[in-house]
Amino acid sequence: MTNSMQGKRGLIMGVANDRSIAWGIARSMHAAGAELAFTYQGEAFARRVEPLAASVGSDILLDADVTDDASLDAAFSALADRWPTIDFVVHAIAYSDKSELTGRFLNTSRANFKHSMDISVYSFIEVARRAYPMMKENGGCLLTLTYQGSNRVVPNYNVMGVAKAALEAATRYLANDLGPDGIRVNAISPGPMKTLAGAAIGGARKTFKHTEANAPLRANATLEAIGGTAVYLASDAGACTTGEIIRVDGGFHVLGMPQPEFL
Repeated sequence: MTNSMQGKRGLIMGVANDRSIAWGIARSMHAAGAELAFTYQGEAFARRVEPLAASVGSDILLDADVTDDASLDAAFSALADRWPTIDFVVHAIAYSDKSELTGRFLNTSRANFKHSMDISVYSFIEVARRAYPMMKENGGCLLTLTYQGSNRVVPNYNVMGVAKAALEAATRYLANDLGPDGIRVNAISPGPMKTLAGAAIGGARKTFKHTEANAPLRANATLEAIGGTAVYLASDAGACTTGEIIRVDGGFHVLGMPQPEFL
């Protein structure tokens, strides 16, 4: 995939630190030749993202709050001032109240349900709406991140599982809407990762160890593997792939039960 992103420009949303999935994707995109811009939310994240962006030659950092229309408008307007067109957007943004990611899904509060859906799902639609004018002439690719808790019950994933199911449905509907303009919309579904977001899930360490021990490849996903998948989807090699949920989980999703030694 060397130089497969040469001449392409795109926006990475959701880098929290150097262990973020979004950062693994950004690093792979850069290695393949892409030019990158980044969003952050607030000064604390700006301090984390700025040196990472600089390390891949980017000086485009945009403050963006995905729950605020004016903030998103300003961010995409500033990006358009630098780059009239873009080739891809990576949406790696999700949120739920940590206190509701333990215990029973039955106890999900109305306020956290709405907030989780707004940030984790609706923000992808808002981002797509603003990226569309910058892609419609030449086509492009929108990518988001999901998890198998969307279609199987995962302990403590709770409302995020419902949000990810909605996000996957949104991916398919956006793929259909934007396909006539050559814009592809896909989601990557990694297994559990040791990230800031992943650590918020109750029992995260046990989930990580269980997946690693039982997956057909006996391994969890790596940032490099997820990044390589993103490069494929955003490059010309992914020109006919849209509306897909691409799993990068060591094959764990194919299992009906644990390996014999763990039964």
